Amino acid sequence: MSVFQKLVLASGSPRRVELLAQAGIEPDRLLPANVDEMPQRAEHPRSLARRLAYDKAHRSLEIMREDGETLENTYILAADTVVSVSRNILPKAELLDEASQSLRMLSGRAHKVHTGICLITPKGKSRSNVVETKVRFKRIPRDEMDAYLASGEWRGKAGGYAIQGLAGTFVVKLVGSYSNVVGLPLYQTTKLLKDEGFDVHFNWLSGAN
Repeated sequence: MSVFQKLVLASGSPRRVELLAQAGIEPDRLLPANVDEMPQRAEHPRSLARRLAYDKAHRSLEIMREDGETLENTYILAADTVVSVSRNILPKAELLDEASQSLRMLSGRAHKVHTGICLITPKGKSRSNVVETKVRFKRIPRDEMDAYLASGEWRGKAGGYAIQGLAGTFVVKLVGSYSNVVGLPLYQTTKLLKDEGFDVHFNWLSGAN
């Protein structure tokens, strides 16, 4: 008889929940962790993504412990996505000016999307990985950019865009994981879970009955 396992997702992102669902995984709990996302001086985008995923996972663990909970049969998964042009880290746009500036920088150029993932196992071990995808945008005409900004779809998105939405029409070329750009690299995430003993196929087998 298999031991019941729990997965805590240290995020409230609907996109990450949907991606996990695509892999047949349903988190038992969403536990968003607020951490300072300001890059440190001269911090590389890849390092920032790794650090923020680590900080979010461990902040969620702290919240659980404060509530008197343990890690028994529980895995904590966290992720953070960083968009950069060269070494310039683009913000998670909350203001129109931030989104506009990011899109002007991305227009007609290649950029990188780094997603850091961190997994805390029931034994308290921490495992991390960072996945990089290269994306090239077409040169975005002014009227098209204005229309996209008016849509509001950019709000809260790293680099001011969501590839699974309207901004998918901007993409000329993508090298690497598509799901990584959406917010969670599925291959690397499921491999990390599986390597640490989480039954990623449990719901697959249940659905077959």
